[in-house]
Amino acid sequence: MEQIDAVVVGAGVVGLAVARALALAGREVIVLEAENAFGTGISSRNSEVIHAGIYYPPGSLRAGLCVRGNRLLYDYCASHGVAHQRCGKLIVATSADELPALDRLRATAIANGVSDLQPLCAAQATALEPALHCVGALLSPSTGIVDSHGLMLALLGDAERAGAVLALGSRVHRGHITPQGIELEVSSEDAEPMTLRAACVVNSAGLDAPALARALAGLAPDQVPREHLAKGCYFTLSGRAPFSRLVYPAPGQSSHLGVHLTLDLGGQARFGPSFEWVNQIDYSVDPAGAGTFYDEVRRYWPALADGTLQPGYAGLRPKISGPGEAAADFRIDGVETHGVPGLVNLFGIESPGLTASLAIAERVAQNLTGSTAQQVHR
Repeated sequence: MEQIDAVVVGAGVVGLAVARALALAGREVIVLEAENAFGTGISSRNSEVIHAGIYYPPGSLRAGLCVRGNRLLYDYCASHGVAHQRCGKLIVATSADELPALDRLRATAIANGVSDLQPLCAAQATALEPALHCVGALLSPSTGIVDSHGLMLALLGDAERAGAVLALGSRVHRGHITPQGIELEVSSEDAEPMTLRAACVVNSAGLDAPALARALAGLAPDQVPREHLAKGCYFTLSGRAPFSRLVYPAPGQSSHLGVHLTLDLGGQARFGPSFEWVNQIDYSVDPAGAGTFYDEVRRYWPALADGTLQPGYAGLRPKISGPGEAAADFRIDGVETHGVPGLVNLFGIESPGLTASLAIAERVAQNLTGSTAQQVHR
């Protein structure tokens, strides 16, 4: 049985950020990724938006880690040459009855430590974006976009230079918590199945995180939330959009933020996401789904032409709250939660997980500093 100090399961943006943080702290780290490339799941199927921390309940992990992560991410991208743009975002009310929602949103943002939101009247908003229709807006200057693949490459490079190893095609089937460490049964396409014993394990398996936690013998079942899958589809615009900022509609009563306009670093516009509860992983995009997008987008961009929205891509959110339930917070479950030294389970890390990735990694590294004092180094 091979002894290892730290194992991170999952090589998405959060897993790679965690591996980097642990390796830079002097830990011996191996990252186990079931797929044959890193970042093929949630991390490559999102809007690539750097969120400011506006929408999340004050005092929640999502709010605090997003605000902290926003600052860390901009600094990291600047220092590591990761392509990004602080383009800003307009949150728009398209009717007078939506204006109070902007006031509530600004109050939430201030409570979260986001103090740069700027209220705009319709004329001020359209002066920034002439194609826009609204009766009022909030400008978020600290919202931006990032090359998520470039970010993951940079995180992986840092981790590997600090001694971490990425093992692709390595699937964890089950584990066992013992007094000597956490044993993981791992299979690989290129090698015989093996068992690793780790002083600490970080479960950053995204959509599979609850299933992996349930497969750890010795972890109480009541410490594992039930997973729910929410699918979101994006449609891309044929041609160039007349916007230089992101545009989000004023939030309604649900946790779904509506069909918003985001941009990639090349200026290509995409609209989404839709929202649908699903029972299985499915990344197909039904072209007919664009039909419902036109009416929503034309509320803030009346000139959107028929036939210009094309199927883009779909993503899945790793939710741990289901239909009709209040949106769950991020869960970073360490020894203080479940009583297992050296184990950190990351549950429900959906949006703004990319923005918060460096802050999450910072929190995980701090958690493990105290929980693995008897770790074995080699």
